[in-house]
Amino acid sequence: MSIPAESNQPPALLPTVPPVTGFAAERETAERLIEGRVKIEAELSKVIIGQRDVIEQIMIALMAGGHCLITGAPGLAKTLLVKSIAQIFHLKFQRIQFTPDLMPADITGTEILQDDGNGGRRLAFVRGPVFANMILADEINRTPPKTQAALLEAMQEHQVTASGVRHPLEEPFFVLATQNPIEMEGTYPLPEAQLDRFMFNVVMDYLPEADEVKVVTQTTAGRPASIDPLFTGEDVLRFHELVRKVPVAEEMVRYAVQLASASRPHQPSTPDFVNDWVSWGAGTRAGQFIILGAKARALLRGRAHVTSEDIQALAVPALRHRILLNYRAEAEGIKIDEVVKRLLASVKTPVKGA
Repeated sequence: MSIPAESNQPPALLPTVPPVTGFAAERETAERLIEGRVKIEAELSKVIIGQRDVIEQIMIALMAGGHCLITGAPGLAKTLLVKSIAQIFHLKFQRIQFTPDLMPADITGTEILQDDGNGGRRLAFVRGPVFANMILADEINRTPPKTQAALLEAMQEHQVTASGVRHPLEEPFFVLATQNPIEMEGTYPLPEAQLDRFMFNVVMDYLPEADEVKVVTQTTAGRPASIDPLFTGEDVLRFHELVRKVPVAEEMVRYAVQLASASRPHQPSTPDFVNDWVSWGAGTRAGQFIILGAKARALLRGRAHVTSEDIQALAVPALRHRILLNYRAEAEGIKIDEVVKRLLASVKTPVKGA
């Protein structure tokens, strides 16, 4: 769901919001984030045209402390978008090009022999490119599972273990992995367990003709404009804490859980179309990420509470990589986004807080 056009000015926090423990003390941080949303959009518009839904979903994941999987055809500015966001938040950025011959040590780092200064030698750990704040794992499905799994510990535990020694990663830590949906030969699809680590699966589609004309005109007229940093890594960590303090009604949590549970076939409350088309549904982590993302979306829109609209807006990117369709759905040409939208229509929307 795109940010409404009338939201050019940053909304103010509603003064009628009931006080929540710890939230009043963070009011200044919240207002800075809300005001910064407009500035972020202005900075990104220097180099990125359109893709408002994609930008919003990535920003929500960044504010919530999650990772994103970006699916899109080549040449849609995926790398430029991630690099620009890293510049806005003044984060250390690393791009890793995944290829069939990439090894796990090429990502995490390796141990080498070094002189100890006393005529002897010792093993020293040389950090790999994963030791950064924002990682772009470009074409992650072009490398074997062994190398793909090298990111699992980093994404989940925010650490790398080498020879039994734990090496913490720099905070904040954010992984953006891209996939090319066109060329599937010679690729290694990510296993479901690894897909589940990503908060959202963001689909980047082709631009409308008018926006594409602007892109071609702008990129062939001169050098791209420079991006001005607006925040720091410390600000991002404060935003993470603030997002978790946003209150959410039990009805909203139950709604997110019901959306995830309705995607699981052969359960008491499962719709018939799920039993027909789905072989495996979303797990508990789906509900967690939907609520966490809904909190971040509410905060970015100037609200100190979650509504059903926030949950509905994030259901597709949160569920599309967690639901596995069966052969019958593929034979009938059913797409995963269609299944999620039918789930939204079949699960009753709560009235309270909507």
